[in-house]
Amino acid sequence: MKRGKLAYITIPEAVRDHFAGHDFLPDPDVPLPVEISPDREEFGAENLSPEMFLAGMLMDLAEDPEGQHSAYYRKLVTAVKPAILGELQGAAMLKARNGDYPAALELIALLEGLYPRHSGLLLSRALVLEEKAFSAAHTANSKEAETAFGKAEAAYERALASPLPDTLFSAGLFYERREDYRRASDCLRAYLEGGEDGAGTYPGNSAGDKRIRAGKILEEIRGSGLDNDAFLEALTLIRQNREEEGILKVKEFLEHHPGSGRGWFVLGWGLRRLARWEDGAACFEKALELGQANPDIRNELAICRMESGDLDGARRELEKALRRDPDNVKIISNLGILALKRGEDDKAAAFFRTVLELEPGDPIAKTFLTAGAF
Repeated sequence: MKRGKLAYITIPEAVRDHFAGHDFLPDPDVPLPVEISPDREEFGAENLSPEMFLAGMLMDLAEDPEGQHSAYYRKLVTAVKPAILGELQGAAMLKARNGDYPAALELIALLEGLYPRHSGLLLSRALVLEEKAFSAAHTANSKEAETAFGKAEAAYERALASPLPDTLFSAGLFYERREDYRRASDCLRAYLEGGEDGAGTYPGNSAGDKRIRAGKILEEIRGSGLDNDAFLEALTLIRQNREEEGILKVKEFLEHHPGSGRGWFVLGWGLRRLARWEDGAACFEKALELGQANPDIRNELAICRMESGDLDGARRELEKALRRDPDNVKIISNLGILALKRGEDDKAAAFFRTVLELEPGDPIAKTFLTAGAF
């Protein structure tokens, strides 16, 4: 969003009277900020509204939280809008759920100027960055996704410095999704050992439901040995493109935890990256047999099927995966590649256009659509 600049003016009498109806009496000698539109250099005082001054004070606080009149602006804003924290926080989370992450982060930044170091806002920022990161992970742009995950992890680290119960719960879910099972265990254990939930920043179920969910995740991590050193080292090695070493480590893990669906998935992942299609497919099938339901497993299995020449099998797996995660760009993109292999150019083009609707910068879809194949 393009922002204008702030002008500081004496508060007009009509606006001062509006603010004076609350529990805080405005000081006529303190200038208030108001935003000048980017395409205008001046404005008429008769067009100024109380809302414009409120927005200006929020912008000033976001830009300079320790400014000369910061304490005064905070008192005035919260007197006029006592429910502003909940209102803008809720609006930010709604923006994030709709995929408008810049707008969500901008709203949180405005609130952070008004309430510096507020634990609930630290969590809200982490939640928005988490959603942004996992959205990016659905695309083929792994570098962008890793950058986004780095920002989300940094936000959780700041929030965990003075955590709410909700922060521990949300961080535990985040680290579990990131397959950092040791940190997930630490957060969820601390959550369960702590007191009752607070105001409920986390946009989800009741405290009781969350405690049940946290307990189930902890039980799965412990029961499947996912915080085992060999398993965690295998994940790290494969992510570092050291697949052969990672495969040896995950095999070592599976000797002691043969019923771990996650372990079989990681083994299949390493094998698939080495183009060992049949071996990888067998591992993904084993993971599915053991109850793993993540759409990524079927997507990976479909790649192995496709590369082995089983195009019908690949399509079945991709369609099952898409039913579980209909906006996953990687799955839709693979459906496009599969359609090309089957000679179905029109279908392939439709899949790639859908990818670009969801992720306009997706490089794979752009490459196929601009290569002249259609």
